[in-house]
Amino acid sequence: MKLGSKIHLYSSVLFAILLLVANVTIYTVFHRLMMDREMSQLLAESEQAAEVLRTAEGRLALNGLLRAYVPLDGTLRWVEASGEGSALVASGNQLELGRQEQTFYSERRLEQVTINGERYGFVSLPVIGPSGSVANVQMMSSLVELTELLRILRLVLISVSAAVLVPVVISSGILGRLVMRPITSMTSTMRRIIRSGEFARLKQTGKSRDELAEMGDTFNEMIGLLEESFVRQEQFVSNASHELKTPLTIIESYASLLKRRGAERPDLLEESVEAIHSEAVRMKTMTEQLLLLATSKREWKADMQPVGLVAFAEQVSTIFSQVHRRNVTVISSLDPVQGAALVPEAGEAEATAQDLTVLADQDMLKQVLFILLDNARKYSAGDIELVAGRLQGTAFLAVEDRGEGIPPEDLPHVFERFYRVDKARSREQEGAGGTGLGLSLGKELCEAMGARLELESTLGAGTTATIWLPDSGQEYLA
Repeated sequence: MKLGSKIHLYSSVLFAILLLVANVTIYTVFHRLMMDREMSQLLAESEQAAEVLRTAEGRLALNGLLRAYVPLDGTLRWVEASGEGSALVASGNQLELGRQEQTFYSERRLEQVTINGERYGFVSLPVIGPSGSVANVQMMSSLVELTELLRILRLVLISVSAAVLVPVVISSGILGRLVMRPITSMTSTMRRIIRSGEFARLKQTGKSRDELAEMGDTFNEMIGLLEESFVRQEQFVSNASHELKTPLTIIESYASLLKRRGAERPDLLEESVEAIHSEAVRMKTMTEQLLLLATSKREWKADMQPVGLVAFAEQVSTIFSQVHRRNVTVISSLDPVQGAALVPEAGEAEATAQDLTVLADQDMLKQVLFILLDNARKYSAGDIELVAGRLQGTAFLAVEDRGEGIPPEDLPHVFERFYRVDKARSREQEGAGGTGLGLSLGKELCEAMGARLELESTLGAGTTATIWLPDSGQEYLA
């Protein structure tokens, strides 16, 4: 059964049950109240008659009093225990009741009886007669008017219930369609996406801000995220395949050259081996970066520990200098540095003679610094400066080079994957050049630590990459 049909059926059945329970409750309460009222009134009349009849002397007086107090639609009896001296008076339309066998009761009785299919209220009160003997004053009154009233009440309740159920059933069907409309639209949209392979969004109409409209907005937002993720994935796969194809082609070409002419041309051996090694190293680096970027960001759990920036920068610069044979100068924001205009303004820096302590993941921070230092190495020929300092309460690490710089129109795109400014940074410099993944990876590693990576560059003057780090709130002597 479809959800709309379930809503229609369940709401209709539930309302019918509630209406039935309410009607039964109303009828039961009204029936009990009216019956109690009728019986109480009959008891009061019987007591009034008994109070007068027990003082009556003589048969004539007794019959006269019975006629005076007989109910309009019933009988009134005087019944003695011996059976002698009993008397009966019945109303004109209840003469049949006079033929009923009389019974003496020693105790008081108040009940409803059915005679010839008609209901009566019956009261029997024991009294002491004028002669000192015990007798009963028995009054019986028809309940036909009350029964008819209850029958009319039943008809009214049934008619009202039937009249109410019709619009309820119709409205529950409309409610089911209203509830199912956005769900049906969402289902048809998803089917259209499956058939066409193109992302589509729900058309939100009206100004309703209920849960169904919120569900539609959430669906559109999810589709937007999926579309963006899909486009990025397509671009990523396309770029990755293109970038990996280049070193593989170079390796294959030099390997084929060595296979054909390596024995005849020993001078080609060194060139081919160097080219193959360079492309293999670049492909290895690219593969490692691709694997890391493909990892879910939820798995990037930064182990935040206090890190002294100056000591950490000196350690990284020593390792990098030994590996790449390039001089890296570590300076603090206090040191007067020539050409430091690309670093955050030294005059505004909050300098201390102490080491700057920040919270960071040392492995992630080291990887980011290696990426920035490697870029500076590839695209500049002079010394590289690694600056540790604090500006307006925020600690930073800055890598500064004096290379060719980046054109202003390319600067907003440098953090995009596989983006390279080949016009300004030729692969002829320092080997094969970059993969276009380093800065993208560095930015995401910084975000995982709660840090921020920014790039400033002046064409022909150099580039400064700055890592703004969360402060630990403490400073320790270096």
